[in-house]
Amino acid sequence: MTKFHSIRDQLLDRLESMGAGEQFPPERQLAEALGISRMTLRRAIDELVAKGAVRRRHGAGVFALGPKLDQPLAASSFTEDILARGMRPGSRVVAFDVTRAGAHIGRRLHVDENAEVIAILRLRLADEEPLALEELHIPSALVPGLCAEDLENSSFYELLRSRFDIVLNHSVQTIEPTLLDTDEAKVLGVPEQSPALLFERTSSGAHGVPFEFVRSVYRGDRYKIRTELTLPDRPCAPPSQPKAGQSEAGQPEGDHA
Repeated sequence: MTKFHSIRDQLLDRLESMGAGEQFPPERQLAEALGISRMTLRRAIDELVAKGAVRRRHGAGVFALGPKLDQPLAASSFTEDILARGMRPGSRVVAFDVTRAGAHIGRRLHVDENAEVIAILRLRLADEEPLALEELHIPSALVPGLCAEDLENSSFYELLRSRFDIVLNHSVQTIEPTLLDTDEAKVLGVPEQSPALLFERTSSGAHGVPFEFVRSVYRGDRYKIRTELTLPDRPCAPPSQPKAGQSEAGQPEGDHA
């Protein structure tokens, strides 16, 4: 292990005892404590910034971000995921419009391109920290009377179930890496061109009719994907049969020496 990697691991060990938002000691003090040059320290911190473990604020210092939130590949809502981690979920409606579906959204929702849909842009938060930007489309006919206030700090799936009798039954979702554009980065409070995870999901109810198309960008410095892999059960191979003239023990019959 090189000295640089040893320094990086020492910083990671220090982060284990730090809470999200807690500040590292000043650069000069930290370099002296570790017995390294400030240039080596900066290089190690640059790597931690790239990994999403810390954030450098110009003129203020370096701050711990806390562990990344893992996004399981399962049919669960943002609200459920954040509550399961002991955090407080939140939603802020950035835009709420009634518009025509258009060709792309119409294909996703199995409606005519001139059909009326509700387009909602929400900022998703955990303990007031912006984590994701969600663009949601749903046919207006399925949610009569829906307004922006209904989606402030509430679970959309729970709202659909309790008020409109729509229950999630099946989703198809894709995930790919992306970079945040100027507007997305501004709303999420991170630098432009920051790495992110792009989710696109089409969800259907009990009768297989799509009720939503969602495009979400999750901050790459705060999220990672978690999968659980299980090997399928394999049938045991049948025991091999002894060849003609050979006993069970593998010896030629009549020759038991």
